[in-house]
Amino acid sequence: MSSSQVWTAAALVVVLAWSTAMVVMGHAAALAGVLPSVGLLVQQAAPALTRRGTGPPSSGPATGQGNQEATLR
Repeated sequence: MSSSQVWTAAALVVVLAWSTAMVVMGHAAALAGVLPSVGLLVQQAAPALTRRGTGPPSSGPATGQGNQEATLR
């Protein structure tokens, strides 16, 4: 697990623990304010924690067809 993955997981744990503590203490309104942030954090952390590749993501086109202009010549 890389350093960035460890920091991401630690941040996720801290945010979830804080929001849980606020709800347990009766601050239900705090939950409404933190849910979008938690959702975004989970959405970003899940791929980072499950990524298996070691190289950087490709910058090519998403269709996988490459440069169509070059193939037409």
